[in-house]
Amino acid sequence: AANGSRNQPTLAAGTANLPSQGTGSAFSDVNVHIEPSRQSVSFVQVAAKEKFEVLAHRVAERGPAPKRVHTLVTTRQGGASRAPWASFNLGERVGDDPVAVAENRRSLQVHLPDEPKWLKQVHGTRCVDATLVTSPTEADASFTRQPRIVCAVQTADCLPVFFCDDDASVVAVAHAGWRGLVAGVLESTVHSMQVNPAQLLVWLGPAIGPNKFEVGGEVRAAFMAHDAQASQAFVPTANGKFDGKWLADIYALARMRLAAVGIQRVTSTNWCTVTQGDKFFSYRRDGVTGRMASCIWLE
Repeated sequence: AANGSRNQPTLAAGTANLPSQGTGSAFSDVNVHIEPSRQSVSFVQVAAKEKFEVLAHRVAERGPAPKRVHTLVTTRQGGASRAPWASFNLGERVGDDPVAVAENRRSLQVHLPDEPKWLKQVHGTRCVDATLVTSPTEADASFTRQPRIVCAVQTADCLPVFFCDDDASVVAVAHAGWRGLVAGVLESTVHSMQVNPAQLLVWLGPAIGPNKFEVGGEVRAAFMAHDAQASQAFVPTANGKFDGKWLADIYALARMRLAAVGIQRVTSTNWCTVTQGDKFFSYRRDGVTGRMASCIWLE
């Protein structure tokens, strides 16, 4: 990656030696291009060194995930948008200047094999074949078996969920807010991939953390109606007196739904889009804000 311009977008992907809350590892040992001589580092290490403020880097997956599977997640830094969308906003329907969004999307495409297959996300469960997407389609997940087709979702607190199989024959990404998660967007995505769930690897990208995701009792009840064990992902808010509000762990809820369909190899991180305001957009924190992109494709 070049390191000269302040307007280079900030990109991150995968996990390398990051804390995992479950068994197995997917999308690990990321090789990030940060200097002329390649160094195997994680996004968290890059962030700690603050090198990514002026660097864009393409990430190649190695290790348990097949080499021809590539993932990429943008942060909020290095774009053309002004506050409150500053600065690498990729969302067209959040009130930002269309010219700035178009410039940001052009910058992103430099790091991809083709233009992302953008979706019109509605917090639903529909998963579409990205190969057939020619304009933003109403869906919250997409998959592909074809090389160089970029599946993409946008988030700003919701959970991006990446999928691939051991043979690298199919990849997918899903947008999982609590509504889509409880309704079955992950199960819909797995069904669309048409492979044995035991052969799938999953990475949970950056989302709102368990200490910031306050929800009402109706959200807890909706998850428990599907699986009583979901109660383990909710704790009462620590306000001294229970007021019917709960703190939800969206990472844990996703793991439960994935485990229920036979997926055990799931990797996640301790990122929180709300508290890491210098790195991520957050609708819960800011209201009017931008959107980050989570992309996956096959070589």
